[in-house]
Amino acid sequence: MGTAETDFAHQLDGLSHRHGVVSFDPRGYGQSRPPNRRYPADFYHQDAADAAGVMDALGCGAYHVVGWSDGAISAALLASQRPEAVRRLVVFGIQAYITQEDVETYEGMRDVETAWSPRMLATHRPVYGDDLQPMWSSFCDAMRAIHEAGGDFCQREAKGLRCPTLILHGEKDPLVPAHHPQWFRDNIAGSRMQVFPGGKHNIQQKFAGEFNRAVLDFFAE
Repeated sequence: MGTAETDFAHQLDGLSHRHGVVSFDPRGYGQSRPPNRRYPADFYHQDAADAAGVMDALGCGAYHVVGWSDGAISAALLASQRPEAVRRLVVFGIQAYITQEDVETYEGMRDVETAWSPRMLATHRPVYGDDLQPMWSSFCDAMRAIHEAGGDFCQREAKGLRCPTLILHGEKDPLVPAHHPQWFRDNIAGSRMQVFPGGKHNIQQKFAGEFNRAVLDFFAE
């Protein structure tokens, strides 16, 4: 539920000296409002298709992709949808499926006033105002519905990926247990995984320098 500017400020600046950087707020988030965010069953696929549409509109026929959290799922789907365009893929904070444990984690964070940190509220409240709680509750509901429908986010698509893939993970990520990125490492041919010791969910912010170096080095291979 963050925005390109709040979540990726270090990358918009830190990667742009070597690459042209395109970042956008998915529909219903950040500056891509109104309308408010909705969570249909296929919203990850919808976000991937929107990203492809943005790149098409910009005339970009080949590009590297970096995705975080929900955006990482959509990034993997984008690489599946556009294998001719996505040259290299970097994902972090990613899940291919949702477990009952994951659902319970989200439920424990449902009330933004009591469960979110002051920093998270300070980041999101100015963007969404009174819409923050309803939007987040809708997301929690969507996670439960996907779990009840089988729990798959992108397993089939990820197993078919052939682009070079780097999986980054914060060792102490409270939202994404290690078995999630390990699944991608084990199921995407030729992929590799790098763990940030002590890192949590926002490694691109807390370890910006190391994160950017890892991404730039991977792109340069």
